[in-house]
Amino acid sequence: MAATRASSDRNAGPRPALFLDRDGVINVDRGYVSRIEDFEWIDGAVETIAAFNARDWRVFLVTNQSGVAFGYYSEDDLSALHAWMTGELAARGAVIDRIYHCPYHAEGLLERYRRDSFDRKPRPGMLIQAMTDFPVIREQSFLIGDKDADVEAASAAGIKGFLFTGGNLARFAEWALADMDASR
Repeated sequence: MAATRASSDRNAGPRPALFLDRDGVINVDRGYVSRIEDFEWIDGAVETIAAFNARDWRVFLVTNQSGVAFGYYSEDDLSALHAWMTGELAARGAVIDRIYHCPYHAEGLLERYRRDSFDRKPRPGMLIQAMTDFPVIREQSFLIGDKDADVEAASAAGIKGFLFTGGNLARFAEWALADMDASR
């Protein structure tokens, strides 16, 4: 797993965290998005991140990126896209605390990345790493993903997961937060 620091730790104390998948949640999933020209924000994605920043939540991106293992793009390409994303977010008043990605796949074409990884969702490795790197209030935290594997990873990490099937992410995230509050 690789992690990209996108911001400094704003506060050292434990806080709730919003975990977001990337393709299909933050950006339109066009299959192996690795170039800026192929990236399109999902409606409400930037606003969601800014709204949770305003609540003083941590925001993490946890994304499987098997395109690296299959040789469609490099980790440098991925890092460049993520740097552009975090710059765009910062310009709009939104910050991701850290981006975690898993470049591995058991059937990958590149030997260096061909392996079964604990970080690849539906396994919880990336989420657990984020909760190790940052003090997180687990019982108040949740994940939004667009695949069952995302929700399974959240459950395996001990947090609630919500399946986003499209529409405006900001409205969906507010609904998910209300559901979390109602279940406490």
